[in-house]
Formats: sequence, structure tokens, C-alpha cells
Amino acid sequence: MQAETIAVIAFDQISPFLLAMPCTVFRDDPTRPDGPRFKLLVCSAEKRTMQSSAGFAIQTRHTLKDAEQADIVIVPSWRDPQELPPQRLLDCLQAAHKRGALVVGLCLGTYVLAAAGLLNGRPATTHWGWTEDLRQRYPQITLKPDVLYVDDGDIVTSAGVAAGIDCCLHLLRRLHGAETAAHVARRMVVPPHRQGGQAQFIELPVTRSAAEDRFGQNLEWLQLNLDQSHSLDSLAERFMMSRRTFTRRFRQVASCTVGAWLLNQRLALAQRLLETTAKPIDLIAQEAGFGSEAALRQQFSKVLKTSPARYRREFRGSRTTQ
Repeated sequence: MQAETIAVIAFDQISPFLLAMPCTVFRDDPTRPDGPRFKLLVCSAEKRTMQSSAGFAIQTRHTLKDAEQADIVIVPSWRDPQELPPQRLLDCLQAAHKRGALVVGLCLGTYVLAAAGLLNGRPATTHWGWTEDLRQRYPQITLKPDVLYVDDGDIVTSAGVAAGIDCCLHLLRRLHGAETAAHVARRMVVPPHRQGGQAQFIELPVTRSAAEDRFGQNLEWLQLNLDQSHSLDSLAERFMMSRRTFTRRFRQVASCTVGAWLLNQRLALAQRLLETTAKPIDLIAQEAGFGSEAALRQQFSKVLKTSPARYRREFRGSRTTQ
């Protein structure tokens, strides 16, 4: 398997956590010799020895010249939205995008992509605390302020911090399938998959009540019974709530509507079954709760921009089937 070259851009005063995020997701895993391989390059946008925002020095062996040849270029943040990034960095991103590289801006890294002109007329997101500033500074962007990440094909942007992990796992899933992304998520002890359309943040109490525990248990039951038909009324009854209270509480916990959550969960299940089994597509549609192969195809086309059959060809590869 050919290693993909991934360049992560570093700069003076970078957050060590934000720099480590894509490096952790895309590092080679010695426990999986048959897993995907990456050539990971941390490339300095400025001098080779930089000061992190935590006060310690970071040294890199690679520069923007190395990033120019990468398959994926990731800008994990930016130190100050009011500061225009170095022209050499903007030129590097423009050249990378022009030759077909995937360009990614995590958190305030969206500002760098915007300054390079790569987001003109395109959808994007950033940290929720800076969305209005980004909108005013770059009005040509179609801003999506309430989502975790936006995948626009050759350009991907994410919201802040934890959403950057979701975005990187999404990219890994897109490149190498759900099983690989789930393995890395387990290694990092984070949720394996959150659709980009989920809200950026949720305000919840720190302590959990008995009612919250029951809600979580019912949610787990729902994940295990996606093949069944569910209505708001039937779910509200199972969760022992009124329909209005249930829908409000569900949005608080899952940060999306019941319908959106069910669709995301069913799509994720269908993807796993397509990748890891040889089951017929019509049977997968039934097990994932879509009811028919036609309905599954419609949602794959709408959300994932592909068909179930093509997805299986691209991601199952030589994996063992059952």
C-alpha cells in the first residue's frame, strides 16, 4: 500500500495540542502492519525552531517546500485571526490546491485558507467564537457556523479543538474506511464517528442524574435497533416522556434532531456493513433501517455523493468478509 504524504503546517506560537491532533490521527500504527501507511511531515511555515503557545520550543526538519509535494496539507490553526499569514504559506496552499492536493483548515486554520483565496464561494466553518469575525472579514465564504466540519471535496474545514479530531477521523474514514477510523478512535478513546452536520457545542450538567442514565440506556437500545421503524411518538413512549419533552431533550443530548441522528446512525451502520461483510445491498438496507435498496441508494447519493456499490468497491478492498 502506497504511503500518502500528509503535511501539517507549524508556525510560531502554535498550540501543541492542535499540532498534535492530526499527527496523532495520521501516524502509522505499529499494531496494524496491514493498516494504511502515511508519510507525515511537520512543515514549518517560518523558522525551523519555533516557540509553542505553551512556552517550549518545537523543531521541524521540513519546510513549506516539502509541503508543496504532499497529498494532503493540513493547517491545524492560526495564532491570530487578525494577522495575515506569511505570503509564502499562502502561495504554498494555492499551489498545493492547484495541483490537486486536499487542503484542510482546522479551527482558526480556516482563516489561513480564506486568506489564500481558497474558500471564495465555498462552504466552510471555524470555531464558533470567531464565526461573525470570519463572516465580516471574508463575506465571499458561505459560512456554516453551527457544524463540526465541512467537507467540500478538495477543501475541508472544521470548528474548534475537539471538532478537529472529528474532522481528521472523518478524513481517515473517507480515505481508508470506517473500520480504520474506528480503530484509531478507540486508540485515542474518542467517539468513532460524528457527522459534520452536528452542532459545535452542547451545554450539559457535569453530574448525571438517574433520568440521564435512563436516557443514555434507551439511546444505546436505539442504536442496536436501527432496523426497526421508529416514530417520535413511539420513541417518546419508550423514553417515558411527552413528545415535546423528548424532542427537546434529544436535541440537547445528541445536538441534532431525532431524524438527523437516526439517518446518521443508519448511514454509519450501512457503511460498516458494506466494508466488512459480503451481504447483499438490499439486505444491508433492511438491517440499517432504510427499508429498501432504493432508499439506501438515495441517501448515499445525497449525503455521501456516491452509491452503495461504489462505496463497497472503494473501501472493502481485500478485507475479510463474512
